Amino acid sequence: MDRRVTIIGGGLAGAEAAFQVATRGGHAVLYEMKPGARSQAHTLDTLAELVCSNSLKSNDVGTASGLLKAEMRCLNSLVLDIAQKTSVPAGGTLAVDREAFSIAVTERLNEVGVEVIREEVTVIPDGNPVVIATGPLTSDAFAASIHEHIGTENLYFFDAVAPIVYAESIDKEKTYMASRYDKGPADYLNCPMNTEQYESFVSELVRAEGVIPRGFEDTPYFEGCMPVEAIAERGPDTLMFGPMRPVGLVDPHTGRRPHAVVQLRRENSEGTLYNMVGFQTRLKFSEQKRLFSMIPGLENVEFARYGKLHRNTYIDSPRLLTKFQRLSSEPRIFFAGQITGVEGYMESSLSGLLAGINALRVASGTAPCLVPPPESMSGALMRYISGEDAGAEGGGKRGFQPMNSNFGLLSSPDIRNKKERRAKQVALALEAIEGWVNETLA
Repeated sequence: MDRRVTIIGGGLAGAEAAFQVATRGGHAVLYEMKPGARSQAHTLDTLAELVCSNSLKSNDVGTASGLLKAEMRCLNSLVLDIAQKTSVPAGGTLAVDREAFSIAVTERLNEVGVEVIREEVTVIPDGNPVVIATGPLTSDAFAASIHEHIGTENLYFFDAVAPIVYAESIDKEKTYMASRYDKGPADYLNCPMNTEQYESFVSELVRAEGVIPRGFEDTPYFEGCMPVEAIAERGPDTLMFGPMRPVGLVDPHTGRRPHAVVQLRRENSEGTLYNMVGFQTRLKFSEQKRLFSMIPGLENVEFARYGKLHRNTYIDSPRLLTKFQRLSSEPRIFFAGQITGVEGYMESSLSGLLAGINALRVASGTAPCLVPPPESMSGALMRYISGEDAGAEGGGKRGFQPMNSNFGLLSSPDIRNKKERRAKQVALALEAIEGWVNETLA
C-alpha cells in the first residue's frame, strides 16, 4: 500500500509526526508555509520554532512534565532528543537555545528523508492520511477549510509571550543567581523587590495601557498563560503567589527572602539574552519599557523582544476526535498539537508523535490505531482531549479548555501521603508505557 502521510504544519507536532513516519518506514510529506508566509509570532525560517518561552519545563520525573518526558524517551521523541542536545543552563528545567534547536530539528528531518514542501496549504488535501498540525496560529484560509470539515465553530483565545532582554543591560549588582531552594545549579537571575517596590510596581501595572487586536476583544485567555497584568488585576498579592513568588530564593545580599522576585532565565547558550519568566504580557511596548524598568536591576534594560499578544486556535476535540486523534466524521484526517487542545511544548510534541504513528498505520493498512495505556501520562492526556477520560460526561460534553500534563489526569492510588502517592503514579505510568512500547511498537 501507499505509505505516504501528509503533514500540514512544521511546528513541534508536525516535525514530530513527520519524524515518526519517516523513521518507521513511511514517506512523510511535510508542508510548511514559511518563509513565503508566516504568522506575526514567527521569525525563523527553520522548522519547530519556539515562539513563546524557551523552557520545556521540569526534567524531574517526579513532576508531571518530567514524567511525560520520561515516557517520550521510550517513544523515541525527536523533539526531546534535540532539546537535550541544544539545552541551556536552567536548573532542573529543560530549556533550549531556540535557534539552535530549530536548526537541529530541520537538519534531522532532512537526514531521515522527510520531504519538506515550502508552501501554504489552504485546503485539506484529498487521498492519503493527513495530519493537521497547523498549531495555535493556523492561517485564516486553512482555518476556513477546517471549519468545512468539522462542521462547528473553532474556539479562540489569546496567548501572550514574555519579553526577552539583553544580558549586558541588566545591573548585576542588584540581582543574584539562584535556583529555587538551591535545587540544581544557580541558573536563574533574580531581581528582588521589597514591599514598597512591589506595591508600587503592581499599582502601576494594573493601570497600564494594554493592546488587544481588533476583532478579538471578547476572546478568553487560557488560564495557563495569563498576561502578567491580568494576574495582577485579580488582587494586589496575586503575583506573589504566581510568577513573582519569592519562596526558596534567599537574597545573598541580605540573607533574607525578598518580598517578591522577578526571575530571568537564560534564552540562548551564549547567555547574551534572558527571558522574563512568567511575564507574558499584552501591554503596549512603551508601557513595557516604563513598567519593567521599575524592577530592581532592570532600570536600564534593553529589549531584544517585547512581550506581545497573539491568537491561539483550537478545536472542540472532545466532540470531534477519537482518542487516536482521528476526526470521527472523516477517519483519514488526524489532528495534532495545540490545535487539539493540548497545552505545552512537550504535550504538543507527544500529540504529533502519536498522530504520526497512527496515520502511518492507516496508510499502511495496519489496524488498529494505537493509544498509550490510561495509566500513563501520554495515554491519559489523549483520552482527556478526546472526551474519553473518566471525568468526561456524555462523551465530552463538558466545557473544554486546553490542558497541560498533570497528575490529576491519572487515577489516584489510595495513599494519603502526597509524595508517596505521586511516586506510585509515576511507577505505574512508567511500567505501563514501557510494557506498551515493548508489546506494540518494538
